[in-house]
Amino acid sequence: MKNRVIRLSPLAFALAPLLAAAQTAPHVDPHEHARPPVSVGKVTVKASPTKKSLEELTQPVAVLTGESLDQVKAVSLGETVSKLTGVQSTSFGPAVGRPIIRGMDGARVAVTSNGMGTGDVSTISNDHAVTVEPFLADQIEVLKGPATLMYGSGAIGGAVNVIDGRVPDTITTDHITGRTELRYGTANSAKTGMFRLDGAGMGGKLIIHADAVHRESGDLKIPGYADIHGAEEDDAIFGQIPNTFVRTDSAALGASWFGSHGFLGGGVSMFSTRYGIPAGAHVHEHDGHDDHAHEEHSDNVRIVMNQRRGEIKGALENVGPFVAIRPHVVRNNYTHTEFEGDAVGTVFENVSTTIRTDFILRKFGGWDNAFGVQAGRETQSAIGDEAFIPSTSSRDSSAYWYGGKRIGSVQFDAGARVGRVSISPDSHDDRRFTTKSGAVSAKWFVTPSFNINGGLDHAERAPSVEELFANGPHIATQTYEMGDETLSVEKANRGELGLGWKSRGLSANVSVYQARFDNFSYLKDMGFEEDHLPVRQWVQAPARFTGVDAEVKWNFANNDSGVWDARVFGDTVRAKLTNGVNLPRIAPSRVGAELSWRRDDWRASLSSIQVSKAKNLAPGETPTKGYNRVDAHVAWHHDFTPTHGFEIFLDGTNLLNKDIRLNTSFLKDSAPQAGRRFEFGIRTFF
Repeated sequence: MKNRVIRLSPLAFALAPLLAAAQTAPHVDPHEHARPPVSVGKVTVKASPTKKSLEELTQPVAVLTGESLDQVKAVSLGETVSKLTGVQSTSFGPAVGRPIIRGMDGARVAVTSNGMGTGDVSTISNDHAVTVEPFLADQIEVLKGPATLMYGSGAIGGAVNVIDGRVPDTITTDHITGRTELRYGTANSAKTGMFRLDGAGMGGKLIIHADAVHRESGDLKIPGYADIHGAEEDDAIFGQIPNTFVRTDSAALGASWFGSHGFLGGGVSMFSTRYGIPAGAHVHEHDGHDDHAHEEHSDNVRIVMNQRRGEIKGALENVGPFVAIRPHVVRNNYTHTEFEGDAVGTVFENVSTTIRTDFILRKFGGWDNAFGVQAGRETQSAIGDEAFIPSTSSRDSSAYWYGGKRIGSVQFDAGARVGRVSISPDSHDDRRFTTKSGAVSAKWFVTPSFNINGGLDHAERAPSVEELFANGPHIATQTYEMGDETLSVEKANRGELGLGWKSRGLSANVSVYQARFDNFSYLKDMGFEEDHLPVRQWVQAPARFTGVDAEVKWNFANNDSGVWDARVFGDTVRAKLTNGVNLPRIAPSRVGAELSWRRDDWRASLSSIQVSKAKNLAPGETPTKGYNRVDAHVAWHHDFTPTHGFEIFLDGTNLLNKDIRLNTSFLKDSAPQAGRRFEFGIRTFF
């Protein structure tokens, strides 16, 4: 099998005797192994305008690909990336998990597919899923810090870019390559099947792609009571969370034609999912007809989501002063229907078109240069009982510039972006915003092994539709949400300083950062009720996010016992208004350790993540206990030929069967994470 692995995982100190034995075993030449150990190679980050390698970037980026991605793939994108330093996940049942980057989520974190927006409404409400299928991803890139230069104001807190190759952009000489996977999970009887095919024809000029995935699962099993108060509740639910089923189908067809000066390709894809909302999430209170008594009940709420996506992309290379010109057009047609029992509650529709072109210039004076333009239009509507936002039509346009240069032992990067956003709601006045962002960063390679890196950013974000115009019950958060039409552009200044070391199988990175917001938008509890729900209004105030990310990786043995790697990581973030009030649903501090081993056709890993008790709580926020999550993985890989093989794997999650409640979840008091879970299956490669 060709080398496919870029390892971004490993470690666990719980196995000290094994570590000692591995270190004292005699060293042997790795070429004497039946299957040589996979080494870390250069990873190209496609979120970079000039497609730099991970080591060359001056800004903090994490990448999952190859076996490191296979090992962590989950139903939701948030859970898939949640073991990366500085990255967490929201949770609203097993189907919903959106990435949180250094304490920021929602409208501040952009989720993109091949660099373009997903066109869903996952930022509007916490019970809305992202229309990205992690099982079909080739690579997932997480930009930890403002990514506004590439993705606009919606990435003021970072971005997650999922690369799936649905429109081929790389030439291959293989006639047909592909992979398949079948897996079964015990916690909710989850069954998943996927395949991917890539083929070349017409002398390698025509590349065709096809993929599909199907998933279905039942209600989620948990180690105890669903409600945090346990048996104290009269209707206490034990051992599972009702109405947490998931059924997902996704498929795509794409093709590209390659010529002597680039390529032109297109593709169509669909994403369809149906999932239940955990009991207690959507709770309504109704007045009685006679005495106006309040009767509380919970409906069996489920969401049916469908998206159709079409895209055209290409590249014209080596034309005049340009290394490449890369146009990309995407159109999304999205529908999201919430059913309460058999009745339709609310229907969200979103139709969007985005056009983007990147221009990569030849080096001038030693500088890498790129600029780009982007324009988009989006029409969004919400109809029904829970339509707490008006129907709107939005337009945005922007332009950016990026430059970089290596001067001696220092790599410098800089960039700027300006954008214009126009929001036109029904029965409200239009709002228009201009956003301006800029960044400078540098990495000083003090020695070949040691570097110091840092950066300064100014990023701006236009308010979202819900922040401006919300007015009504938002059942997912059990609040009456009110917007403020007078909100201004959110502005943040961020500084970061990091140290990096890489030598002889040992690498270490630590980063300290702070983001200062002049007018951070947040929901403020107003202290009264409307429709028997607490009223919360979007307001703005200065805020600070301060944190530390750290990670150490160590390839400490390569001998007869196998190849051994270790990883230790930790992260913490403190988020509060400058008046001292803590912001809600901030992930507690955590430390993790992972040990991984490889020998011949076998590989295995064991990890432990210790999450602290939530201490710095917002007013009215309930605490969550700390927990230790222990996971394990084992796989056996066999190659029939250098390009054909298969592997059998077994993953274990939450092996200690802990009651895990995420402080980042609106449902932490009523819907914990899965208990002890095993997933096993088979992958084939050809």
